[in-house]
Amino acid sequence: MTTNDSLPLGSAASPAGFDRRKALKTIAAGAAAALATPYVRPASAAPTTLRALMWEVYAIPEVIKAFEDKHNVKFSPTFFDGNSEAYNKLRVGGTRDFDLVQADGFWPGLYYREKLIRAIDYAKIPNTAKVFPVFKPDRFKLLTDEATGKHFGVTWCWGSYGTTYNTAMMPKEKVQSIECLFDPEFSGRLATSARFEENIALAGILVATRMGTKDKPRPDGKPFNPYVLSDEELAGVEKLLIEQKKLLLTRYNDNNTLQQLLESGAIAAAPEFAQSYRVLLAKKAKGEIDADFAHQLIPKEGGLGWVDTWLVTSGVADGPMLTLCEQFMDMMLAPEIMKQQALIGGASTTIDIRSIATPEEQKLYLMDRTEELSDMYMFDQPSSTEKWERVWSRMQAA
Repeated sequence: MTTNDSLPLGSAASPAGFDRRKALKTIAAGAAAALATPYVRPASAAPTTLRALMWEVYAIPEVIKAFEDKHNVKFSPTFFDGNSEAYNKLRVGGTRDFDLVQADGFWPGLYYREKLIRAIDYAKIPNTAKVFPVFKPDRFKLLTDEATGKHFGVTWCWGSYGTTYNTAMMPKEKVQSIECLFDPEFSGRLATSARFEENIALAGILVATRMGTKDKPRPDGKPFNPYVLSDEELAGVEKLLIEQKKLLLTRYNDNNTLQQLLESGAIAAAPEFAQSYRVLLAKKAKGEIDADFAHQLIPKEGGLGWVDTWLVTSGVADGPMLTLCEQFMDMMLAPEIMKQQALIGGASTTIDIRSIATPEEQKLYLMDRTEELSDMYMFDQPSSTEKWERVWSRMQAA
């Protein structure tokens, strides 16, 4: 668990020193200047296509097909792997190319400040009222503009970057600490994702814990945030990740790969978003596998949490397209759809679906543990993307 000095769930503060233009190496200066004013489509035309930039796991064919048939439109998704990728896509013309976008943690606030997304009206999306208390606007403030009180996104699914492990290969007392992912005892039987942000942030929590800097006053005067690491802490992270590199069997790129690694017994543990864990538990219940797996939601040093959200790009003007976006988000937040999303996509929902879930489903999808979200460090953008990329590059080259 994180302590009360952790970054508050509702904090809307932007990490200090984040130089966004330097971070976006692929964006030419002229292009960046041209995007200062977001593109807005004509509002009068009846929409025929709804375009979304999103995570692939959430695109359930039968749900999408039902929406297309009802509204006589084509849903056109483009998939991304991480927030940085989606951010870059939006910055180089994405407000022209997409109507909806997904993001998590502090990223929606960044999008809104840079005018990549627009404000929305919760009254036009009535299913937003069905969220668990911890996700209501008075507590989850990451989707509300502090200055104006306007909302710019709806919560969708949530979870942590916890550790899924084979209980016969790794003891429970080991996995309760981040140290297990850097323990030579499990050399060759560990895996992590290929995404640099989570790897560095998680290692940053451990490094700051070891150095004793996590609980001390920070240079920016704010509580510890694993996405705002000092140069000394980043140097420690680089050293730690280089040490970890020789212990890893692989860095996985997708949930299917991770599931196969765990199911085959090739690895003992890996940090993930619990989707593979739930698939493995379902296979165990059907008698398809013999191994037992568990998931550590929050390590004792502190863990990373995320809340996926739906957002409307600033290229959508008031009118038919905005209405279509509102109808899509409201449909996706319907309890029956959210249950289907949980069962198929393997993520916990921000909508309270306990009344239509079995006791087993309530436990599996953490419906009784939503309050734990307030003890996690929310996913964020690195305070210096350049520094983080250099750390990751040097680790890869080591």
